Amino acid sequence: MNRTHHNGTLRMEHVNETVELVGWVSKRRNFGSIVFIDLRDRSGIVQLVVNQDAFPEVEKVRSEYILSVSGVVRERQDKNPKLPTGDIEVDVKSFSIVNTAKQTPMIIADKTDALEETRLKYRYLDLRRPIMQERLMKRAKITSNMRQTLDDLGFIDIETPLLTKSTPEGAREYLVPSRVHPGEFYALAQSPQIFKQLLMISGFERYYQVARCFRDEDLRADRQLDFTQVDIEASFLTQEQFMEIVETIATNVMVDVMGESKPEFPRIKFVDAMNIYGSDKPDLRFDMHLQDFNDIFKNSEFRVFKNTIEENGSLKGIILRGNHSESISRRVIDQYTELVKKNGLMGLVVLKYENDELVGNVAKFIS
Repeated sequence: MNRTHHNGTLRMEHVNETVELVGWVSKRRNFGSIVFIDLRDRSGIVQLVVNQDAFPEVEKVRSEYILSVSGVVRERQDKNPKLPTGDIEVDVKSFSIVNTAKQTPMIIADKTDALEETRLKYRYLDLRRPIMQERLMKRAKITSNMRQTLDDLGFIDIETPLLTKSTPEGAREYLVPSRVHPGEFYALAQSPQIFKQLLMISGFERYYQVARCFRDEDLRADRQLDFTQVDIEASFLTQEQFMEIVETIATNVMVDVMGESKPEFPRIKFVDAMNIYGSDKPDLRFDMHLQDFNDIFKNSEFRVFKNTIEENGSLKGIILRGNHSESISRRVIDQYTELVKKNGLMGLVVLKYENDELVGNVAKFIS
């Protein structure tokens, strides 16, 4: 089996060239003696034109068969602007079936109606979908770009051990029993923290690693049992210099890989982030900023407010105006109350201003 080109790379400049291709059958259309086949590999799809009289075995071909063909690139009469290869097709001169396939339990296409359970069970089929392959290839390009940037900035890529001694970090550890020392265990590294600090005192000055980390914690949208992080450590840098390095890494990814314009990096102090957004990783698109009500309620007769302020606590809140305030039902308020308590706050007070007066469970304490 030989290949001269990837399917998705063929263009008008290849017209009249003889090419050899391999790939999976994405679609087959029979028009009597002529059969059109969309042949897919990781680079994309190209249309094959097969003469059924010359190659009668093409009648057997179904979706996800693997084919090896050679042929001449021709300009298409009915061009397909939706495909990068839509201006050309391959007139097949030799044809062989490399592998057959059973009917797949899911559609191998960007849009699929398969349930997540089916996609995970047949992961190798799910990963044939162009959109999935594009995501993994883009991830690889991003990683490669970050490595190149860090190399250019004088950082050294050093691998650190995954099997380590148990050390206190931010989550529970995965333990691996030792065969050599019965009853004792290794811990899978939650991060390379200890090792990169050893590298700094060893004099390497600038270290990085695309590191696998393992943390036994409850799954959330921003939590994964095992994950990859770009781990960086450096000596003899100011805070400003380190922030510039991180911004350079992000800029190169956005410009070189994502094709975006050079991004701006607004900066916010930690104390401002907590005071305005209530989070150390705020979504700056959220315009309902927290308001500080300590000065307003410092002389309040409401004991909860008074005690909180006297104990150097904070009274924070958001103001809903217009239609936003009308959409807040009693049920929603109860849900918000449970949410703030779950996150360590004392409770939630709701006040509504209507008909020139305040309405709410503590309104009588407020003038």
